[in-house]
Amino acid sequence: MIEKKTNILIVEDEKSIREGLVDFLEFKGFKVSTAEDGLEAERIVKEKRFDLILLDLMLPKISGEQLCRQWREDGLQTPILMLTAKGQEKEKIAGLDMGADDYITKPFSLEELLSRINAVLRRTVPGRAVGTSFDFGGWQIDISKLKGQRDKKKIEISKREAQIIQYFAANPNRVIDRKELYEKVWADNFSDLGTRTVDMHIAKLRGKIEERTGEPQIIKTVRGAGYVYEKEKD
Repeated sequence: MIEKKTNILIVEDEKSIREGLVDFLEFKGFKVSTAEDGLEAERIVKEKRFDLILLDLMLPKISGEQLCRQWREDGLQTPILMLTAKGQEKEKIAGLDMGADDYITKPFSLEELLSRINAVLRRTVPGRAVGTSFDFGGWQIDISKLKGQRDKKKIEISKREAQIIQYFAANPNRVIDRKELYEKVWADNFSDLGTRTVDMHIAKLRGKIEERTGEPQIIKTVRGAGYVYEKEKD
């Protein structure tokens, strides 16, 4: 089941298609925003974070091809699913080469689109939004090497701990409950076992990245709600 917080941007200039996609995806539980042209999409993406972008290739003002290439060059990691009426193999290859995650040709069924969306979201790992090397509470984390360093202190982290760090880093200043963390990182249905698993891994991770005295300052507990990684705004 798709969580309602999954946020999708539809960039489509044809009103009937755009409105049909909004109705369908909102009915399926997604939160949906729209843009009618490339210029509007460019502005919206600068202002808001999305989990997925449905991007038509043929757009006024700025083409979907230009947008996709520009976003990837700027470092945007949001998954992009191309919508286009062009069905030739070379067009599909071009779309993927410019940074799209998948490609669907018009006309398409809504169920096929939903299947493609779900597949792209499943492939999107928690760290996609932050990359493999980034700052996390003063630690320089290198996911590819499963290591972290702060000043002269070095630590080694497990693959699961790396996934937890990535998910918090991609969602700063937002309270994340155990259910969400378990379903996103462990990719499994939440249960009582999930509660214990999450708490155990958070405690072990804190033992590596937090100071030994006082309350945790990097991954904080929000009583009755979950955990939060508080990051100062740039």
